[in-house]
Amino acid sequence: MPDTVQHVRFGSNSGQPVSRRDGIAKVTGAATFAADNAPEGLLHAVYLSATIARGRVTRLDTAAAAAHPGVVHVITPANRPPLQGDPDDKPTMFSFRIEVLQDDSVRYAGQPIALVLGETLEAATEGARLLAPQYEVEPARVSIDAAPSFDIEPGGFGRPAGVTHGDVAAGHAAASRAIDVTYETAAQYHNAMETHAMVAQWDGDRLTLDVPSQALNMSCAAYAYFFGIPAENVTLRSPYLGGGFGSKAIPIGPHILAILGARMTGRPVKLVLSRQQMFGPTGHRPTTRQRLRLGIDDAGGLTVLDHDSLSATSSFDDFHEPAANASQGLYAAGALRSVHRGVRLDIGTPGPMRAPGEASGSAALECAMDEMAEAAGMDPLAFRLANYAEIEPGTGKPYSSKGLRDCYLRGAEAFGWAERPLQPGLMRDADGLLTGWGMGTALFPCPMFAAEARATLRPDGTALVETSAADMGQGAWTSLAQIAADSLGLPLDKVEFRAGHSSLPDGGVAGGSGHTATAGTALHEAGGDVIRQLGEIAAADPESPLHGGGNAGFHARDGRLYVNGDDSRSEPFAEIIARAGGAEISGNGRGTRAPEVGEQFAMNSHGAVFAEVKVDPDLAQVRVTRLVGAFAAGRIINPKLAESQLMGGMIWGISFALHEEAKHDPVSGRIVNADFAGYHVPVNADVSGLQVITVHEDDPHVNVLGVKGVGEIGIVGTVGAIGNAIRHATGKRIRRFPIRIEDLLTA
Repeated sequence: MPDTVQHVRFGSNSGQPVSRRDGIAKVTGAATFAADNAPEGLLHAVYLSATIARGRVTRLDTAAAAAHPGVVHVITPANRPPLQGDPDDKPTMFSFRIEVLQDDSVRYAGQPIALVLGETLEAATEGARLLAPQYEVEPARVSIDAAPSFDIEPGGFGRPAGVTHGDVAAGHAAASRAIDVTYETAAQYHNAMETHAMVAQWDGDRLTLDVPSQALNMSCAAYAYFFGIPAENVTLRSPYLGGGFGSKAIPIGPHILAILGARMTGRPVKLVLSRQQMFGPTGHRPTTRQRLRLGIDDAGGLTVLDHDSLSATSSFDDFHEPAANASQGLYAAGALRSVHRGVRLDIGTPGPMRAPGEASGSAALECAMDEMAEAAGMDPLAFRLANYAEIEPGTGKPYSSKGLRDCYLRGAEAFGWAERPLQPGLMRDADGLLTGWGMGTALFPCPMFAAEARATLRPDGTALVETSAADMGQGAWTSLAQIAADSLGLPLDKVEFRAGHSSLPDGGVAGGSGHTATAGTALHEAGGDVIRQLGEIAAADPESPLHGGGNAGFHARDGRLYVNGDDSRSEPFAEIIARAGGAEISGNGRGTRAPEVGEQFAMNSHGAVFAEVKVDPDLAQVRVTRLVGAFAAGRIINPKLAESQLMGGMIWGISFALHEEAKHDPVSGRIVNADFAGYHVPVNADVSGLQVITVHEDDPHVNVLGVKGVGEIGIVGTVGAIGNAIRHATGKRIRRFPIRIEDLLTA
């Protein structure tokens, strides 16, 4: 029978603001996170963190630690058994070199230098303290100026390529007005609510792990590599994640040590990182210094956009923040160049952190765009409307959707942008506070990875759908279940959704704002496979009212199968299955994007963010009092969850612009504010007046669902909007994020 199954594009489930399926379990404490597991015979692991940034460990008092009555074992470089996999290898697409006590060298403060196993957490913690490390110390390099820069050799993950389109020198020469500005962004650490944790158990050569993971099956392959076992021998359970932001997609050294401790002792081992240890081996967004040179002609059109980004990475591995990528697809300059350079410091290796590259790059780019508009005497919105790209710069590929202009206009109207005076420093509120309005553009790519799913229609007409998807708080379990229910033509309450376990079909990676598109497409295809099989059974059954309807095809709705074009001919799923012998029907699906689609179209989500700030003229205290964000992000599966994600991204933008900064002691190299007392993030009192607008768009090219992503684009544009609003309020241009009170007082 031909593939004539029809799907309702906006069914009774997709497009609805359904509350999170996991919400009640989380707020009542019924949800089981990794650290909540306590198998019989459990040992607790605590690793000792290096307190220097560069040098080597010369002594550990292992005798004192081992003498503690609650300590079971101490692992150091001197007695650590060999691993089957080289810790300098990168066994998966998202892998870094890891520190697993392979020698006595120290490469950054916070590096694990020993692991203590104890009968209790208190015993292991005290044992780690008793090790009393001594060091041979070398000078720490933790400032972006502390080491020479180098050109990055492009090579995939963490090693971005530069881009040049057009004659850059000619673009500079042709400019009638130009700016040359440098912006800096500070290091930031993921700091999800749930710290990294693991419970590891061996049974012969089979390994079971309870660990929060954004990439379950990929992580199984990485863990298997280091211990020389088949990937199918690793079972990873990750039903709940308390946030991830990119850091929980990549196995880290402490995880390997916990697994090793479990194998050495023959007992389950639990390792939970402290908040302070989240500023060590778990990745971070690195410091950047970005130089932007823009030029315009007499009509205000960009003749050149030249973006050079320097970012910090570790002394032993490469992850370079792809900040200059922010300039590659947004504005239609006559010539475009983006350059990425690196500097090696004594820090942990950075990694992908919510909107990697786009967040830091757009912060600098959007402020530079305002500076260029100001030099031209143009309104910032008018300047962007005159210069945004309608085809991808350089490649000439058309965008798969064109929602950016609508985002500009819808956001500006909701914000009241037309009332904004062009000159800075002219607005005050009734309390005498300086008031400023700024804006920024948001652009984020729409990747798809690869995922698999399985759907099973049961004899009673209910269904089970399965994929090893990860929900780290973004609501994936809810939105994916909505997609699956629509693919099967069932009400949501008739569909059981299973995820968060590596034994299920590979759900891919929850990252890059591509999880709903990827895993959702796999679920959509799996449901379609089931309905196709059901239609074949019904069409061949003389007793079915659908008999002979195969040429017309079928569609499913509310637990019934219908002949296309003739709703008078239908039958409940359960009756079709019963006459066929009562066996359940299973279907499989795969979510991926054909390479030729990416070759034909440039695919992005778009947005525009408008910010209002109030600044105390005497104290220079800044408050963001309004944020309006308009976003075109394809088909919205769940408006409630999408709004939550976009709003959360905008709040992160406030954090980036005004709060977050990891500070290193220049002598020891240690991060001095490695806790929530000193590492600031916004709280409720810092956030008010948020409005999210989703701009409808139908993108027939991005994937069969028309789904993009909303997890990261909310940050992009928000940081620059706030920086520009502060300039408009005060007349002072601060070119460093976060913008601090002392920056404004001394400018």
